[in-house]
Amino acid sequence: MAERSLRGMKIGANSLESEDGVELAPRMMAEFTCPDGHVFSLPFSVDAELPPVWECKVCGKEALLRDATKPEPKKPVKPPRTHWDMLLERRSIEELEVLLEERLALLRSGELRRRSA
Repeated sequence: MAERSLRGMKIGANSLESEDGVELAPRMMAEFTCPDGHVFSLPFSVDAELPPVWECKVCGKEALLRDATKPEPKKPVKPPRTHWDMLLERRSIEELEVLLEERLALLRSGELRRRSA
C-alpha cells in the first residue's frame, strides 16, 4: 500500500489552476461618498445596475453614489398579524373571559384531564 500513496502535495492546500488565459469580465469603478466625507470605490460589472446607496466601509453610514440622488425612503411596512390579533378579530375580550372561566371550571371539576408534557 505504501507504494501507491501520493507524495509531494498536500491535498487542498494549493490550487492547481492558474490565471493564465483567464479573461475577467469587464468592470467599472463606482465611487461612493458618505455624509462624514469618506470616499471609497467599488468594482462593478459594466452590465450591472449601480445601487444609489452603499454602506460606508469606514463608519457604516449610508454612502451615496457620486452624481446620484438619494432614493425615497420605503413606505412603512404593516406589522404582521399575531395569533392574538386574529383571535380578537373573531371574539371580544368579554367572550374570551367567559370561555376561559368555562374551561377552568371543567379543569377544576376533573372532567378535563391535564395532558402530561
